Amino acid sequence: MSEETLLEFPCQFPIKAMGKANLELDLLVIEIVRRHAPDIKEGAVTTRPSKDGTYIAVTVIVEASSKQQLDAIYQDLTDHPHVLVAL
Repeated sequence: MSEETLLEFPCQFPIKAMGKANLELDLLVIEIVRRHAPDIKEGAVTTRPSKDGTYIAVTVIVEASSKQQLDAIYQDLTDHPHVLVAL
């Protein structure tokens, strides 16, 4: 029985994670995402600080191959104590 999704795989999919700005969150997020999507392309990672600089948002665009792959990425991100939110 397959799970329903509106996505057609493979597809380009942005993964966003947010956390405190002082923790090199970008490196942490890349490491976690790379466990499930090892072929992150150059230029696929962007960071954006919050207005006051306390938090940072890291976006990684991956070539997603399945809903299970995306679920595993989100699970690992949300399980990490330095990741406050994963979208």
